[in-house]
Amino acid sequence: MQDDNQNQLNIELSEEVAQGTYSNLAIITHSPSEFVLDFVRVVPGVPKAQVKSRIILTPDHAKRLMKALQENLQKYEAIYGSIQIQGDYDPFPSTPFGSPKGQA
Repeated sequence: MQDDNQNQLNIELSEEVAQGTYSNLAIITHSPSEFVLDFVRVVPGVPKAQVKSRIILTPDHAKRLMKALQENLQKYEAIYGSIQIQGDYDPFPSTPFGSPKGQA
């Protein structure tokens, strides 16, 4: 019989990390060996935004994250109702918060 304590993972959460970081934009880039998720906070009327957090994942962990998010969104919507996304989804917005897009 295997000891359950051998399979247990203790995860520590510092007070600073527990506060969380607000992000309203995620930028995802990838290479053959990794996915990079940059979480940005964009403020209306401010032309400069700052990356608040960067997470680097292997491709298999990125896919696991996607599946975990899908499962949790389904659970959320089962309890609270469908999440409505306003407007068309643009994965590369040139300006935040629906302001007019620049033209070349």
